[in-house]
Parts: sequence; structure tokens; C-alpha cells
Amino acid sequence: MATQLASQAVARVATCWKLTNDQLGAVVGISAATASRLRSGSYQLQRSEKAFELGQYLVRLFRSLDALMGSDDAASMSWLKSENIDLGGRPIDLIRTIRGLSDVADYVDDYRARV
Repeated sequence: MATQLASQAVARVATCWKLTNDQLGAVVGISAATASRLRSGSYQLQRSEKAFELGQYLVRLFRSLDALMGSDDAASMSWLKSENIDLGGRPIDLIRTIRGLSDVADYVDDYRARV
């Protein structure tokens, strides 16, 4: 995924899921100010940075959840904000850590494989 494409995709996910700059920054490991610049297009994720890899995980989660929910953004947001017994918390909170983002993305992918 090219840096510009990855940056735009991450910004679109943040907009679609109504993530604040603080939330987006926590998920991909950048400051809220940098998240704001990412959204405006004046900052791009770089392949050599961990934020690029985390952004790819975020996009993967978005695409998997979008497919599972039939492109219903409201349903996706509801799922993200609801307590999940299997994951041990609300996915929106869990994705703020690397382990949580990975676990939630894997969980959704595993669930899709069963459907």
C-alpha cells in the first residue's frame, strides 16, 4: 500500500468511524496534532514508521467489519462501541493498543471465516 493511499484510507476510516484525533492518534501511534495533519492531507504515513503498519491493521479491520456488517456504518460503530465478552472489552477501546488492534482484527477475520 503506497504511503499516500494508506494515509487517505486511514483518514477515511477515522472519519467514517467518527474517531477523534486523540483516538486516531492512539490507534496508529501518532500525536493528536499529527492525526489532524493526516486528516487534512498535510502529513503522510511513511513505510518505515510503525504508524504505517498500524494504519494497515486499522484499514484491514475496517474492511473486514464493513464486509461483515454489509457496509452499514451505524452497525459497525455500534459493534465497536459495545462490550464484547470474547474480546474482554469494547473494541473501540481495545484498538488503542497494538495487541488490542491485532486481536480485534483477527477476531473479526475469524468470525467472517465462519460465516
